[in-house]
Amino acid sequence: MIHHMIMTADEAIEKLKSGNTRYLLTNNNSGNVSAALRKFTYEHGQHPHAIIVTCSDSRVIPETIFSAGLGEIFVIRVAGNVIDDHQLGSIEYAAGHLGSPVVVVLGHTHCGAVDAAINSDPEGYIKFITDEIKLAIGDETDDYKACCLNVKRSVELIEHSLDIQQIEEQEGLRVVGAMYHIEDGSVEFL
Repeated sequence: MIHHMIMTADEAIEKLKSGNTRYLLTNNNSGNVSAALRKFTYEHGQHPHAIIVTCSDSRVIPETIFSAGLGEIFVIRVAGNVIDDHQLGSIEYAAGHLGSPVVVVLGHTHCGAVDAAINSDPEGYIKFITDEIKLAIGDETDDYKACCLNVKRSVELIEHSLDIQQIEEQEGLRVVGAMYHIEDGSVEFL
C-alpha cells in the first residue's frame, strides 16, 4: 500500500536547504523536540518529509545539519552510506508507508570509509563496506571525487529497486545525491 506524499519532492528539498541554512547560522540545534510534538507524533505517527541515507560518521548528524525536529526526517546510517537490502527495505518502508517524497543519499567530505577503500584493503566485516565503495569509485584517488562517485552509485542502487521505481512513477518520489562539507557545514545537492 502506497501512502500519498506529504509534499512534493521539490518542496521537501527546499525545506532541507532552508534547514541547512539555519544550521549554518546557529550554535544550537533548532529542531522542535518539544513535549507537545512528542505527544503529537505518538498519537498521530510519523510523517517525515525526507529519507536521508548517510554515513555513520559522528560529525554527520542529519537532524542537526537540516535543523530538523522529531518526525521530520527518516534517517538511515551506515558507514560509507553504502546500500544493501536492509537499507533498501528501510527506504521502501518510509517512501511507501510514511509518504516521504524524497530520498537523499548524503555523503560527506573526508569520509573514512572512502579513504579506506582508496588507501587500504581492510579485513573483517569492514571489507564488505570498502568492497562496495571500490565498486563505486573504481580507480579514483581524489577524495572529493571518490565521495561523489560513492553517492552516485548509492543513488543508482536505490533507483534500481522495482518498488522504489513504482513509487517514483506513481507518487513523484525523487532520489537525489548530496554532499555534506564537514569543513564548513554546508550541504551541496549534486
